[in-house]
Amino acid sequence: MAEFTYSVDADGVATITWDVPGKSMNVMSLQGFDELETHIDAALADEAVKGIVLTSGKKDFAGGMDLNIIARMKEDAGDDPARGLFGGIMKIHALLRKIERAGMDDKNKGGKPIAAALPGTALGIGLEIPLACHRIFAADNPKARIGLPEIMVGIFPGAGGTTRLVRKLGAMGASPFLLEGRLSAPAKARAAGLIDEVCDDPAAAARDWVLSGPNIVKPWDEKGYKMPGGAPYHPAGFMTFVGASAMVNGKTKGVYPAAKALLSAVYEGALVPFDTALKVEARWFTNVLMNPSSSAMIRSLFINKEALEKGAVRPADIPDLKVQKLGVIGAGMMGAGIALVSAQAGMEVVLLDQSQDAAEKGRAYTADYFDKGIKRGKATPEKKQEVLSRITATTDYGALSGVDLVIEAVFEDPAIKAEVTKKIEAEVGPDCIIATNTSTLPISGLATASERPGQFIGIHFFSPVEKMLLVEIIKGKATGDRAVAKALDYVRQIRKTPIVVNDARFFYANRCIIPYINEGIRMVGEGVAPALVENAAKLVGMPLGPLQLVDETSIDLGVKIAKATRAAMGDAYPDDAVDDVIFWLAGEGRMGRKSKAGFYTYDAAGKRTGLWEGLAAKYPPATSQPEVSEVQHRLLFAQVLEAVRALEDGVLMDIREGDVGAILGWGFAPWSGGPLSWLDMIGAARAVDLCDALTKRHGPRFTTPPLLREMAEKGETFYGRFAPDKAA
Repeated sequence: MAEFTYSVDADGVATITWDVPGKSMNVMSLQGFDELETHIDAALADEAVKGIVLTSGKKDFAGGMDLNIIARMKEDAGDDPARGLFGGIMKIHALLRKIERAGMDDKNKGGKPIAAALPGTALGIGLEIPLACHRIFAADNPKARIGLPEIMVGIFPGAGGTTRLVRKLGAMGASPFLLEGRLSAPAKARAAGLIDEVCDDPAAAARDWVLSGPNIVKPWDEKGYKMPGGAPYHPAGFMTFVGASAMVNGKTKGVYPAAKALLSAVYEGALVPFDTALKVEARWFTNVLMNPSSSAMIRSLFINKEALEKGAVRPADIPDLKVQKLGVIGAGMMGAGIALVSAQAGMEVVLLDQSQDAAEKGRAYTADYFDKGIKRGKATPEKKQEVLSRITATTDYGALSGVDLVIEAVFEDPAIKAEVTKKIEAEVGPDCIIATNTSTLPISGLATASERPGQFIGIHFFSPVEKMLLVEIIKGKATGDRAVAKALDYVRQIRKTPIVVNDARFFYANRCIIPYINEGIRMVGEGVAPALVENAAKLVGMPLGPLQLVDETSIDLGVKIAKATRAAMGDAYPDDAVDDVIFWLAGEGRMGRKSKAGFYTYDAAGKRTGLWEGLAAKYPPATSQPEVSEVQHRLLFAQVLEAVRALEDGVLMDIREGDVGAILGWGFAPWSGGPLSWLDMIGAARAVDLCDALTKRHGPRFTTPPLLREMAEKGETFYGRFAPDKAA
C-alpha cells in the first residue's frame, strides 16, 4: 500500500500527503523514499503544477526514520557495508537536494516553490525533509514537538539536517538542537529559526504561499553567502568552534562517537561548498554507523526500549488490564511520586498514610511539582487542579474500595509490610493486584503475608519517580501472569519503561549497582586517590562516580543495606573492607548530600564543592597509583559480571531488559548499549582474560562466571545466543 499520495488541484498546487498505512505516526522507509521521489519528479515535470505542498494525513507529520533501513543498506552492500551505507545516504541527499533545487538551473532561475505543512510533531527525517523545502509552516499545536533527537540514540542527523541547520542558524544557534537533541513546541521552534511560520491551518497557509510566486533560492545557494556567526576561519567563528570542541569533550568525556563525528562534519562542512558539505556529512554519518557503539545504542535505546514499552515480555492471551483506580500506601517521597505520575496519567488515586498530615503532605508533593512547572511555563494552574482533583489523601483503608491496583510504599521492614498487606486485602476486591515497592526485600518472602500470593508482585521505582524512566517489575515464586500483565499495563500508562525480572536479593538493578559503589569505596580504603576513582568512572561513560552516587543515595542507607546483607549472608559476606569506610563516615555524621557532608563537601545550599579532604587523613592515597584503565575495569566488571550472573541465575529472562534496564536504571555507560552489549563489543574471550587478571590481583569477586567462559570457548556473543528470536 502507498505511503505517499499525490493530487493536483484546479489552481495547479500539487499536494503530496504522507500517510503510512497501519501506523499512528509516519516513519520513513525505503519504499517511502521511492514514492516521495516519484511524486516530486511528477510535479516538477508537469507544466500545470505551479508549486508543491508536502504534508501529512495524520495528526503529526513524522516520528523519524525506520532504523531498519540502515541494516538493509549494510546487508545490501555485502562485503563492503561502509560503501553501501555511504551510497544509500548519498541517494537520500540527492532526493532532498532535488526538493531544494526544485528544478532551478545553475543560475538559480526557474524552479517551483515547495512548502512543508506540519500538522504536529516532526522529528528526525520528519524535520530534515522540511528543511530541504523552501518554507516550513507548522500548526499552532503546543503538544507538538519539532527537532532532531538522533544524538540521543548514538547517531546524528545524517540526511542533510546537520549541514542545513548549521547554514540556517550558524554553528552556535544549531548546537542545542544537534548536540543536545533539543525538541521544541512550534512557537519556540519558530522563535529559534527552525521553522518559518506557525498558524491554525498550515496546509492552507502553505498553499497560499506557493501561489504567491515567492523567491525560493536558499541562502547557501546565493552568491556571497556567509554563515551566521562566522565560518571556522572567521574570528568569531573560530572562537565558536574552539568553544564547541571543549564543550563536547567536557560533556561526553570523549566516549560518544556521534558527538565527535557531528562536530567534525560541521567544522569540515563549513569550509567547503554546500554540495561538498553534504558528502562530508555522509562520510561522518557512515563512520558513526559503522562504529559498534552506535549500533549498540540504537539497539538498546531505540529498538529494544520501544519493544519493551510495547509489551514484548507481556504474558500473552491476557486482555488489557489498564488501571482505573490506584491505591498508594505510604505518602513519603516514593509514594508521593507514584501518586503524582499516576494522577498525571489520568488515574484516580487514593494516597493513604498513618496520619492525615502525612497523607496531605504527600498530596502537596504534586502541588509543589506543578507550581515549579507553572513558573517555568511548562504547566498551567488549570492542569494542576485537574491532577490534584484525582488524588484523595486519607488514613482510611476503607477508601481502597474499588481500586484495581494497590502499590504499597511503606518503610523497608518485612513486619510492617506484612501488616499493611493484610489491611489492604481486608478492603479490596478479589481481583485487585497488590504490589510492593521495595528495592531490596525478596518478593517471595513478602508474599507470604498475602492470602493471594498469585496476585502479589514487586514494582520497584527509582527515585525521584517523576524523573526516572525505568520501573523494575519483580515476579515472586507464586506471582501469576495476570499480576505481571497488570503491572506492565500500569507502567505503560505512566509512560515509563518496564523490565520484568525473577525474584532474588537486590533483584537486577541494585544487584549490579551496589558492587559498583562498593568497588569505588573499596579503592578509597586501599589508598586509590578518590579523584582518580571518580574521574575514571566518568571517563568510561558513567554519569556519576561511585562516591558521588553513594552521597546522592545517602550513606546511612548504604550502612543499612550492608547490615541487612551481612545478616543474610553470614560468613560469606564479602564487603568488610567497604564497611570499614562507610561505617566510619556514618560515625562522623557524614550521611551524604542530605546532611551536606559525605565523601564530598557541600555549601549551605547543598551544592558540591569538592571531595572531602578528611578522607585523605583517614585513608591517605598511596604513593603509587593504578593506571586509569585498571580503575575503569574494576568499576565496569563489578557491574557487568553481576549482569551475567543474573542471566545465568534466571533473574534476567531477556537480555534486552538487562541492557535497557542498566542504562535507564543507573546510567550504565550508555555509549556501550548496556553491560551485555559491551561484552559483545569487546568479545567474550577478551572479557575472560580481563576477569582472570582482575581475579588474580583483587580477589574472587571478579571470578569469571561459567556462562561467560563457556561463551568464550565457543566464540559466542550474548545477542547471538540469547536474542529473543534465538530463545526458542
